[in-house]
Amino acid sequence: MEMKFSLKKSINFTVMLLSMFIFQQELYGLQVTGLYSHRVAVSNESDSERNRAFQEAFKAVIVKLTGSKSWLSDPNIEGAVAGAQSYVEAIRYESQNASQVADNGINNPDRLNENGFIEVSFSSLLIEALLTDANIPIWNSNRPSVLIWMVLQDASGSRTLLTKESNPEISEYVQNFARIRAIPIIFPVLDFQDRQNLSEEDVWALDSQKIVKASLRYGADSILSGRLHFTSGGELIGLWQFIFQDEADVFDGVEKNLDDYLEVPLDRITNRLADYFAVLSYSTPQESVNLKIEGIRNLRAYTSLMNYVSGLGLVYSVKAVNLDSGTLQLELGLLGEASQLFEVIALDRDLVPIQSNQAGNPNPLHYRWTR
Repeated sequence: MEMKFSLKKSINFTVMLLSMFIFQQELYGLQVTGLYSHRVAVSNESDSERNRAFQEAFKAVIVKLTGSKSWLSDPNIEGAVAGAQSYVEAIRYESQNASQVADNGINNPDRLNENGFIEVSFSSLLIEALLTDANIPIWNSNRPSVLIWMVLQDASGSRTLLTKESNPEISEYVQNFARIRAIPIIFPVLDFQDRQNLSEEDVWALDSQKIVKASLRYGADSILSGRLHFTSGGELIGLWQFIFQDEADVFDGVEKNLDDYLEVPLDRITNRLADYFAVLSYSTPQESVNLKIEGIRNLRAYTSLMNYVSGLGLVYSVKAVNLDSGTLQLELGLLGEASQLFEVIALDRDLVPIQSNQAGNPNPLHYRWTR
């Protein structure tokens, strides 16, 4: 069962009223790390085992960078997986004993204890070139956060809100998923304020307005709420709701295995966010855009702004056009579209829009530098 409906009017009105009385953080993305590296368990130091680890790590990095497993079936990616070693930049072997760690060159690994690990780091330039040539969108490191509310019902009908203490297995699985897929996931602290704002019954009913109200203090970019019933027959039956961009996507889930039950909604929302934020890069500039930025009062602000803008994945070139009374005008060459740049900047807190940057009048984009 799936339902998608607009919450724009009800949620926007609720948020407008609540923001007048309740402390509310800004909604911003979070930086994730390790996009070009992955840790793989290995049993020995043989060439075949190392090559297997290279291929497994390569596929994991592709999934992190694109946000979706579906790209692994792309012929360009399938071909690159076979030659994964050519993309490797560095490796790090690690024994089961965390204190026995050695940094190694690719062709000179230390001996490993049984059940060791290898952390493989790939060249960002080579992988980005691969994805660009294959016309595969890339999701940059500034990613939207997901706040998760869950209520669990046991076979007797008793309901409890998910905490690390009440069900560490679920918490650990979600945290591991967040690490593997490079998605910032937040759990509520469930203190007095949370419990006053949101009850087990509210989450069980997937009451969107109450969930939005309780979530304001966390400043999350999206909200996943779910109810999970552990039946006496061993089945896991539940319902999920994902709130993002003023829309609620409601879908059910039935599984016998807990990992499978959790994988489906987490994979679904990650794909949704990747579809929205991942950007298709081009080998040559596709569009130019002008930025008008206030708050550039000294050399330090100018330098930090230029470094920030140059580091945006979409930006091919940066040209300072004019600086007058603390307002800097830039001309950017983009490997994509201006609307994509707007979405990327909207996740960050360093550039705050001064006036609405509507799609019908995107040039120039007007911001204030706050770093």
